[in-house]
Amino acid sequence: MEKTFRIGPIRPPSEADSLLLQVTNGCTWNKCKFCQLYRHTKFKAYSADSIKEDINNMVQYAERIKKYRLPAGGWDIDGLNEELMEGTEEERQCFYMMANWLIKGGENVFLQDGNTTALSSGRLSDVLIYLRKAFPNIKRITSYGRAENLSKVSAEEYAELKAAGLDRIHSGFESGSDKVLEKINKGVTSEQEITAGRNIKAGGIELSIYFMPGVGGKELTEENALGTARVVNAIEPDFLRIRTAAVKHGTGLYEDFVNGDFTLCSDDDKLLEIKKVIEECRGVDTKIVSDHIINLLQGIKGSLRTDTDKMAGIIDDYLARPEHEKKMYQAARRMALVISPKEMTRLSQNEKKEIEKLIENNPDPYQWEIMMNELISRYI
Repeated sequence: MEKTFRIGPIRPPSEADSLLLQVTNGCTWNKCKFCQLYRHTKFKAYSADSIKEDINNMVQYAERIKKYRLPAGGWDIDGLNEELMEGTEEERQCFYMMANWLIKGGENVFLQDGNTTALSSGRLSDVLIYLRKAFPNIKRITSYGRAENLSKVSAEEYAELKAAGLDRIHSGFESGSDKVLEKINKGVTSEQEITAGRNIKAGGIELSIYFMPGVGGKELTEENALGTARVVNAIEPDFLRIRTAAVKHGTGLYEDFVNGDFTLCSDDDKLLEIKKVIEECRGVDTKIVSDHIINLLQGIKGSLRTDTDKMAGIIDDYLARPEHEKKMYQAARRMALVISPKEMTRLSQNEKKEIEKLIENNPDPYQWEIMMNELISRYI
């Protein structure tokens, strides 16, 4: 078997079919109160030579896998599965990823991990050029980037990265409110977010930012929405991705919750935050995306320029439902049984009875929200 290549722990849902190339490991900040992913990982930026070696190993896997392409189109899946069973676990993971990528078109690559733009622009450009030469059919290369680091890169440097082959940057802004950013120890200001966003856009790279409704708690719910709307209006990112906040055991935010310094937002509160952002950003050339299992209503998606009324209407329709009906859907959604209210008719009688029992045993509204938080925390 060929040598293996590194595969990091995370990627956005939108990169599910992408080839994953790890260029850093961990997070340069690693202090956000809502996150514990890299708590025990010391940040490391890999050398260009090390990353190129991984790319070379990817090419070797690709050459082996391409032998299973059928002359008439399609793939010899049985042959691929047979070879997949060979080698070590790490080798099988690499083989599977490359096979899955090629079978699905071999078009997009995602650079991991939490802050790949911590690499110098020169080193990252070198890697991008090498990657595109190795796989000439790549259509899009995407990367994560931390706003504080991104704000230090000029528009001219982003233009160079674009010319080298970087097409899109994802960044977890989480909020545009300085009060919220301080509360969650994000280590960045809203002005740094705006600087980063404007420079990325000026450099010709697509920008996808993340918004966490509920991350400021009930204490800062309006601040979270209005601050985020201000940043979105200032930047006009290509995408605003919704990632509902969840308070997970072991995080600083959970400690705040236990100590009484953070009050959980209800799902209704979070939806009202989203609606406020939508209304405050009417006409902005940005697409709302709700593509994660932790979001209550994945149907909230569309253009802030043309679809604001439609998206606000989806929220209003849900909020107008009777409380019992909303709780039935909340639980079904948090248990991954449905993805929209329309699918509630698909629930079995046993599933309905199970949810009815949950509602009966948790009459207190706040205790109900705590239970819903526990359910969605499983997915982060």
